Amino acid sequence: HHFAGYSNRFWKLLWEAQLVAERITYLDDDRLAEWGYGITNLVPRPSPGIDDLRPAEYADGWTALERKIRRFRPGIVAFVGVTLYRAIQPLLAGENGAGRARIPALAVGRRPETIHGARVFVLPNPSGRNANFSYLEMLGAFKGLRREVLKAEREGR
Repeated sequence: HHFAGYSNRFWKLLWEAQLVAERITYLDDDRLAEWGYGITNLVPRPSPGIDDLRPAEYADGWTALERKIRRFRPGIVAFVGVTLYRAIQPLLAGENGAGRARIPALAVGRRPETIHGARVFVLPNPSGRNANFSYLEMLGAFKGLRREVLKAEREGR
């Protein structure tokens, strides 16, 4: 299950940001489609932390994720974790015609890239070990995603 750690606040943030219509937990991760969401891991193996992932795993995961994005055509792709986004951002440069721009250390929110037409949004990692963001800052970012989702819906995306 996704975000199943006892200190992970992902599911609480989804609810409090009004991205889902009822309180759910990691046991309900397969229900996200009811609200029009999908969820996947870039690196499909358990790890104690992001520092345990190898660059080749990001590249392989990106290849699989890009195929999913091309197939399902979401309006928005949200990356959970600034470190994750920073790791794959250079891989996005080819599609967007951009160079390897320096990413601000705590860059959350709407990003300039697109992936097969999908907007890119970055959320802070909701792990209890993430000391870079307070809970209120995380909630603000999740609410920002909700605003972006509503905007995409109004535009028919």
